[in-house]
Amino acid sequence: MITDDWRLHINRIEQLAKSQGLKYHPVEFEVVPESFMTEIAIYGLPVRMPHWSFGVRYIYQLIQHRMGLSRLFEVVFPGNPGRAYLANSNSAAENVLVTAHVLGHADFSTNNMLFRHSQAQVGEHIVEQAAAHARTIGRAIEQHGHERVEAVLDAALSLEQHIDIDLALRRERYPELVPERAPYPEDDFSRRFASLGPDTARPRTGGPVKRAPIPPHPEKDLLWFIAQYAPDMEPWERDIFLAVREESFYFYPVFACQIMNEGWASYWHARLLREADFLPQAAYVDAIKCHSDVVRPSASGENVALSVNPYHLGFTIWEHIIKNQGLEQARRIMSEDDDFGFVRNHLTHDLASELQLFRYQGPANGTLTVQEHNVAALHDAMLSPKYGFGAPTVTAAHVHVDGKLELLHDHVTDGRGLDQDKGSKVLAYIARVWRRPVTLTTVDGDNRSVEISVAPPKTT
Repeated sequence: MITDDWRLHINRIEQLAKSQGLKYHPVEFEVVPESFMTEIAIYGLPVRMPHWSFGVRYIYQLIQHRMGLSRLFEVVFPGNPGRAYLANSNSAAENVLVTAHVLGHADFSTNNMLFRHSQAQVGEHIVEQAAAHARTIGRAIEQHGHERVEAVLDAALSLEQHIDIDLALRRERYPELVPERAPYPEDDFSRRFASLGPDTARPRTGGPVKRAPIPPHPEKDLLWFIAQYAPDMEPWERDIFLAVREESFYFYPVFACQIMNEGWASYWHARLLREADFLPQAAYVDAIKCHSDVVRPSASGENVALSVNPYHLGFTIWEHIIKNQGLEQARRIMSEDDDFGFVRNHLTHDLASELQLFRYQGPANGTLTVQEHNVAALHDAMLSPKYGFGAPTVTAAHVHVDGKLELLHDHVTDGRGLDQDKGSKVLAYIARVWRRPVTLTTVDGDNRSVEISVAPPKTT
């Protein structure tokens, strides 16, 4: 259980971290029951909008925990101040390690450009903002009924990964009118003049205009697009979509930097423990044992790289970078990269071999041989589930005159298939809030074009 001795170490660990060059916003530590830790991990935030899908995830996580397949030591929320929740089942030694680990996370989220960009848009008080969203949705349930609100949440949460992090959180709607294209010149001189480039062919100010198509280009931020352009969406429905979108902007850096972030925190908790000469010997030994459990590899033998422990992978890569390039260069990489650049630039062939990340084959009692040496293929296998926030690339392509929404799955660029049964369910969710037919063009297993179409439910 938690003891006062652990709390007395917090200030000294923070002083040690700052002396080692860590720079972070203040962190507030709170000890909570394991059941609350599980809720936080499932909902993603201490207080969040209510939805049945979180209950399904909670049951799964609870089963995993009771079977001994998972354990939560801490959950951290970046911000100013940061929030760290620690399980009340942690030992004092575990909480010493967790404190150092949390400070590593705080240093990462304060200085990494992707986290800073996210916090500049969403703000640094996501815990309070999510609680406000939950209260707003609670009032909507009181006013409009649980069934109607749940239908909107079904649609919004099914699209929570479909945002465009390259564009601003708060965007303007498309222009309603665009310049009308001038007739194509018929004489040779005019055609040659127009071919010199777009600057010479730019329409004159004050010329004829026409109504802009919606969308004017393929739009991948489906949460924003539906909130802005659904024909009959009510204001409270729009607010739910935008609340889900805002929280997705907050979660994206956590998803895109998992290997880097967990590895950085693991490196610093190990380093700070080595420097913490004020710790009792027994507490230090117990904390180091906990470190070994956290960063142990979870893949070996014939297992593939995708089952690797991100703590172990990130920790090993950071140790390799700091050993060979120095801490200053490591901090530059930490501030500028995400997992895509981190893995591709720093998981070398030699390091992948050392970590046994390549596929192996051979008899159980014989010599294993490496089946695959292609480090680029290994990078792709690790990173492909992360592209597009882990979701298929689907864009809003066109809204017809009758209001029908046409979606397009970019299977060529995406490089991944789309589960048609799941796709049909998501389209049904969307059709309920779009209130017009919704179609999705994709391909089947034989690469043949397929159109999935769903009509909205009939209203009485």
